Amino acid sequence: MDIKMEPSWKRALAGEFDQPYFMDLTKFVRADYQHTKVYPPPKQIFSAFDHCPFDKVKVVIIGQDPYHGSGQANGLCFSVADHVAIPPSLQNIYKEIHADVGLPIPTTGNLEHWADQGVLLLNATLTVRANQAGSHQGKGWEQFTDAVIKILSDQKSGLVFLLWGNYAKQKGAIIDRSKHHVLTAAHPSPFSANTGFFGCKHFSQTNTLLRAMGKEPIAWTPA
Repeated sequence: MDIKMEPSWKRALAGEFDQPYFMDLTKFVRADYQHTKVYPPPKQIFSAFDHCPFDKVKVVIIGQDPYHGSGQANGLCFSVADHVAIPPSLQNIYKEIHADVGLPIPTTGNLEHWADQGVLLLNATLTVRANQAGSHQGKGWEQFTDAVIKILSDQKSGLVFLLWGNYAKQKGAIIDRSKHHVLTAAHPSPFSANTGFFGCKHFSQTNTLLRAMGKEPIAWTPA
């Protein structure tokens, strides 16, 4: 696995790539791509970073695993490739956006337009075997993405972190709340959306916070 990543992120994370855990992770991931079907496509492993350079990050959304169905994952959490059916969790995210800020529900599940505006769509694990949820957990990705969150927390200020569900809340425990805004809610999954995701109003709250800091708000649906 070649580390081809957007230059500002590659500089910010330079200390991770020579760590023993990351070298072990690289060997594991490269071998799995060679011997089985793994998602997302290799060129999209670091898409979240490529679309959202380090100096442009305004909002961070933390997911868990890439989608493991055929053609779904595109390297951004909750996002799917164009022309792929919109997964249930993302359908619920769109429903909340519609209820919160009145925008129409999109027909595409590709969230690259969020990332291009400064929303880092970070999965905790960046790769997964086809049809095997969680198959690349515990191999080193979590340590790497913890480092991403810590670097953002330490080196930036005024970010808005959206933590949905217990996993994201636990992963976000290292965020410095004195420097950043942290909004929490239930996970948008159909199993939990009715227990605190619907009605969270995170999308309007995020834009209110961004405007208060003199930053451009996020356009949550494509133009």
